[in-house]
Amino acid sequence: MAVTSEPSAQEGGAAPRHRSATRSLLRLWPYVRPVRVRLFGAAGVAVVASCLGLVIPLVLKWMVDGPVAHRDPGGVWLGGALLLALGTAEAGLFGLRRWLVGRPLASVEAAMRADLYRHLQRLPVSFHDRWASGQLLSRATTDLMLLRMFLAFPLTFLVVNGVTILAGFAILLSQEWTLGLVLVIPAVPLVILCSLFETRYATVARTVQDQTGDLTTVVEEGVLGVRIVKGFGRHRSQARAFRVLSERVRSTELHKARLLATLWALIMTLPELAIGAALVLGTMRVADGDLSAGTLVAFLSTALTLRWPVESLGFLLAMSQDAATATDRYFDVMDAEPATAADLRLAGSPRRGEDGEDGEGGEGGEGGQDREGGLRFEGVEFAYADAPPEEPPVLRGVDLHIRPGETMALVGATGSGKTTLTALVPRLQEITRGRITLDGRDITALPREELRSLVAVAFEEPTLFSATAGENVLMGAGDAGREELLRALKVAQADFVHALPQGTDTEVGEQGLSLSGGQRQRLALARAVVGSPRFLVLDDPLSALDVHTEALVEAALRQVLAATTALVVAHRPSTVLLADRVALLSEGRITAVGTHQRLLRESAEYRALMSGQEREEGESGP
Repeated sequence: MAVTSEPSAQEGGAAPRHRSATRSLLRLWPYVRPVRVRLFGAAGVAVVASCLGLVIPLVLKWMVDGPVAHRDPGGVWLGGALLLALGTAEAGLFGLRRWLVGRPLASVEAAMRADLYRHLQRLPVSFHDRWASGQLLSRATTDLMLLRMFLAFPLTFLVVNGVTILAGFAILLSQEWTLGLVLVIPAVPLVILCSLFETRYATVARTVQDQTGDLTTVVEEGVLGVRIVKGFGRHRSQARAFRVLSERVRSTELHKARLLATLWALIMTLPELAIGAALVLGTMRVADGDLSAGTLVAFLSTALTLRWPVESLGFLLAMSQDAATATDRYFDVMDAEPATAADLRLAGSPRRGEDGEDGEGGEGGEGGQDREGGLRFEGVEFAYADAPPEEPPVLRGVDLHIRPGETMALVGATGSGKTTLTALVPRLQEITRGRITLDGRDITALPREELRSLVAVAFEEPTLFSATAGENVLMGAGDAGREELLRALKVAQADFVHALPQGTDTEVGEQGLSLSGGQRQRLALARAVVGSPRFLVLDDPLSALDVHTEALVEAALRQVLAATTALVVAHRPSTVLLADRVALLSEGRITAVGTHQRLLRESAEYRALMSGQEREEGESGP
């Protein structure tokens, strides 16, 4: 249970040094476009509401220089009523703005989350091997929540406050330009401060969000692996690891808070000093008779109205930077293209047998239909994308033909590449060179939906979902019904399901942890056979079964295998005997193909494997 210490490059890493927040946020436009009318309408309503607030000081000026100066109670009451109406209209318009954006932006968040989940399902297994699940979870939850909040509030008010500040300063300069300049002067250092803040805050914001993803990973691993943690008494070390990451997040959050506090203090201090200076100068001019009291009241009221738009800049810029970082992290995943064989090939398909033996063991007699039908590997090579250039491919020049209706057992030492080879058929991994065909059709030319409707898989490590036992099995065939479900359970000897509290409707819990390893494996096998697939790929599907159950499953499985073309990874002689022929995979190559009895006679390596004398020196997982 590894603890991720730093986000890897694939997981986003640190924010680019000169990343433009605006450019990042513009990538949200395709999601915002469908709700742009309501979003722009909300911004327009907010601008009108904010501008109404700027009218209030003008009413005050009229009241002070007019009804108050002339002792006119009727005028004062009229002015008060006008102020009440303006305040009520302003509040109502801001309420309308919130109503306009609430539902549409929730839809934007939902659409982005759906797209992310859909894209994750299309990405190759190698992508998921590199990325920590907590990093993906934080992008699908926390980051998208930040984006919704940005679209609902900071985006609108960056526009609204910008318009308000420009309109307000225009009013100030028109009322008394000398005092207006006193308030405008601090704008220069504020712009410089905001620019410096954006650069530093962007880096810190990206770091804290990546660290939060790492923390999510540790929590998820601790929950899913709670049995291992408790069983080995590792709860203290896991708690220490969690505290280390929590302290790291806390430290970065405090650094972010210090940056924001410094900016906010300066943004609040400079305007206050400017307003104080304007008040002193204005009072002196009123005393000298150069300025009316009403004008000074209106000027100061306008300046105070502009306090919030100016002081909120730090808060709004911080949220915008958080949203830009969240956007970058979201598109880190969305920009990952589903790999295709055409992208990964080093060259065109090699000639048959170019890089090694044909693998057919000299067994000829293949007619035209046989040569095109079934499952065929032609010069297949595979190397992991992140493998060092000097490291040899996992699979090298694999040539193998599984005839229609035939069951081929795949046997090899640990690390020979058996699991990798089986993952290539449903395109969970993409081949580097060569090609794989199903009934003569290149799998890279088949739509993925069609490919995976033709090929069913069951892995040695079964994965179950938080659903009922029946739903887990029926995931193997979308159009299967109750009859197919019962048949698949019978083949997999998974009749234990009927004894569960609600039978096939019993929830099996996350990862199926409420079941034993053998029960999970049998449900996974039932899922593979429920749809009567044309091609079946089984990766040692009986490894967790006891001898008695294994014999029963094998007997039932023979009937299924008789009606399909199957590739079965086998480690035990009992599983090998299910196959018509056996292929021996050694160091990434098919070195022999034949019947079980023939390979026992002719291959010393095969005899060693079947007798349990597998050499373990220098072996690594496939």
